[in-house]
Amino acid sequence: MPAADGTGKSAPSHYFSRDPQAESQPARCMVVIWGERLPFTTDSGVFSKDRLDPGTELLLETVPRILRPEDRRVLDLGCGWGAVGIAVARRWPHLFVVGVDVNRRAVALAQQNAAQLGLSNYRALEGDGPAAARDVLPGPLDVILTNPPLRAGKEVVLRLLAESRALLRPGSRLAAVIRTRQGAKSYLKALERQFTLATTLERGGGYRVLLAEV
Repeated sequence: MPAADGTGKSAPSHYFSRDPQAESQPARCMVVIWGERLPFTTDSGVFSKDRLDPGTELLLETVPRILRPEDRRVLDLGCGWGAVGIAVARRWPHLFVVGVDVNRRAVALAQQNAAQLGLSNYRALEGDGPAAARDVLPGPLDVILTNPPLRAGKEVVLRLLAESRALLRPGSRLAAVIRTRQGAKSYLKALERQFTLATTLERGGGYRVLLAEV
């Protein structure tokens, strides 16, 4: 059943909806990240519910090149069922990682997945933007990782990038994976205007990982 959009019309439910209307159908999947097989619970109504999408895979490939020894606080913005943030928290236990997503079903899954792996350095929070992490990670962040909701529209993605910039300190980094044909070059230009440095860190499979530094 579609959700009302406030105009008297009906609006479809997307993975970037707060309350997905798709009937819940939990499932288990095994995901290989950095050579380790990790179990995750997924569900309908969330992004890429049965596998890692190619963009997320490319982003994960670059993470070891993005993180620095002095980093302590990481935000996974648009965390979905938690693959990126949970993998980071598991491999680097000295980091505290927060996942944020507007989709409350995805947030519940991420928290459940972290718990079943016994992670104490990961939290998942519901919120429409990076500011949701402030209660758990007060002050500036070291790294923000994001596979943003491109289907939500360019205005939404640009807002999320701008809000992310406000939470970063000098030396902090933002890494965003963008599908090339969905405006990766234009998003890079937007980052160049907001950050001290911005570049294409990696590309492959029709995606680009954009890296920006304050």
